[in-house]
Amino acid sequence: MTQTKKIAVIAGDGIGPEVVAEAEKIMKRTEEVFGYSFTTEHGLFGGIAIDQKGTPLPEETLSMCKSADAVLLGAVGGPKWDNNPKELRPETGLLGIRKELGLFSNLRPAVVFDCLKDASTLKPEVLKGTDLMVVRELTGGIYFGEKFRRESASGEEAVDTCTYSTEEVERIVRQAFEIAQKRRKKLASVDKANVLETSRLWRETVNRIAPEYPDVELEHVLVDNCAMQLLRRPSSFDVIVTENMFGDILSDEAAMLTGSIGMLASASLGAGAYGLYEPVHGSAPDIAGQGLANPIATILSVALMYRLTFGYEEGAVAIERAVAEVLDAGHRTSDIAADKSKALSTAQMGDLIAAAIRK
Repeated sequence: MTQTKKIAVIAGDGIGPEVVAEAEKIMKRTEEVFGYSFTTEHGLFGGIAIDQKGTPLPEETLSMCKSADAVLLGAVGGPKWDNNPKELRPETGLLGIRKELGLFSNLRPAVVFDCLKDASTLKPEVLKGTDLMVVRELTGGIYFGEKFRRESASGEEAVDTCTYSTEEVERIVRQAFEIAQKRRKKLASVDKANVLETSRLWRETVNRIAPEYPDVELEHVLVDNCAMQLLRRPSSFDVIVTENMFGDILSDEAAMLTGSIGMLASASLGAGAYGLYEPVHGSAPDIAGQGLANPIATILSVALMYRLTFGYEEGAVAIERAVAEVLDAGHRTSDIAADKSKALSTAQMGDLIAAAIRK
């Protein structure tokens, strides 16, 4: 009998509740088809938590997440909270939950479906065969370094410190090598070693670890060159590993190769199997409650959860295959539809994908 897995479900803000509802529909379908067993518990997080609890990350939500096997998150934030002080911003809650749950890497796959090549701004022949994974370090770098302002002879100065330790680099790089071993065995390590000392430490650490993975082909790429090559030869990349800020920028660039950010899943992982899974897109408050959101990114995040946390490869493959079949059949939500009048609603897309899941 399959062990029951506990999933902490955080719908969040904007379109979050709509796309999460479709992801839960997919989970229920896989319970029926594969005999999986899940229990879910829902909690407040982000903007809605600020409004109702006075904090973006309530203690009860954090406790719920810590007692679960995995977390499914919809989306957080929106203009409503943009002018709040730092401690009352939804993004502060995201940084806090990553730290509290020990999540140090963010995985963002970018896959171009053949039937959606025309949705991208790049030529179809450039996109053909693109299937890459960006592995971004989450807890170090300039986002977490010391920040301050000071007066100088030339006026006020602002300082953001970029810091990395060998330990932080080692753990993310080893994870990236292991992911590459399970894919096409190619790893691109992205840095700015010609300028930055943190990047020189990064590259030295990568080179020291690389002999432990002789089956993986390693390539060092400067971040500016990587940004260019993602547009020039995206299909040549397999796994890209990089530091926090570079990863933030490059993963968004990779996202646009697919034609819509509404297609992209992500996973945030720690040292073990535990993970937080969420779509790459934001809360899109301008279309919230209208049934226009694309649920595919959140549905594919469930597939990542099955594969990376639960080891449910059969279910993960079934979800990915169902998404591909529905898209190949010409079904589209408004963000990827050529003819908006024929676009499906969020729930209709979820229904079709759920119906296509089979052994």
